[in-house]
Amino acid sequence: MTPMTSSPHPIITEIERMFEAKGTLAYGEEVNQIQHALQCGALAHAEGASNELVLAAVLHDVGHMLHRDAAGAVQSGTDDHHEAIGAKFLMRGFGPAVAEPVRLHVQAKRYLCATEAGYWDSLSPLSKRTLELQSGPMSAEEIRAFEALPYATDAVRLRRWDDFGKKANVPTPPLSFFLDMARESARGS
Repeated sequence: MTPMTSSPHPIITEIERMFEAKGTLAYGEEVNQIQHALQCGALAHAEGASNELVLAAVLHDVGHMLHRDAAGAVQSGTDDHHEAIGAKFLMRGFGPAVAEPVRLHVQAKRYLCATEAGYWDSLSPLSKRTLELQSGPMSAEEIRAFEALPYATDAVRLRRWDDFGKKANVPTPPLSFFLDMARESARGS
């Protein structure tokens, strides 16, 4: 009897293809898509985040790569809703511990702008511009609703890594390091 070898989970294959095809696209900062993803994952891993939250950090902007024209949307003054697109994609393969922080990371930016003095000033010019497209800082009612969400704390942590993961020439583990983690966390693998 020959041992069965497991084939890669379909979502891992899709993620690999996406980064191969679109990872070098400009992110709008000092880094491209893959550099930003790897920096965010490295920051999460260095802080001892769970595998699922590390994956959320790496994959939080996957919706930009899934969108037909994310750059064009921003240039035309339209929100591309990348967080919803990405979360829907990630839910298929990983479940809420990965998908929900991704879905909430834009809301986390709005939350921090409303609750933390100086946070808005720390944002990159592109993040400030997209904040306008994403409804700006939260209202008091939105703050209370956000704080009650199960993955709000993880989304805020992810948001901070997102803010810091935009520097040129930062050494990180390779994508394969995080894809190995993704293989372990993929549902049905």
